[in-house]
Amino acid sequence: MERYICDACGYIYDPEVGDSEGGVPAGTPFSALPEDWVCPLCGLGKEQFSKM
Repeated sequence: MERYICDACGYIYDPEVGDSEGGVPAGTPFSALPEDWVCPLCGLGKEQFSKM
C-alpha cells in the first residue's frame, strides 16, 4: 500500500499503521480514509497530501 505525506508538516500516513488517534485502523488505504479525516499533526485535510 502506498504512503502519503502531508505537504504542510511532513506527517506520513502509512496504511500499514493507520491512525489510531483518528480512529483509522491499520490496513486502511489512503483512498478509504473518511472525507473529513485530517492530518493528526497540523489538522489539514486529505487534499494537502501527496503520494510518496
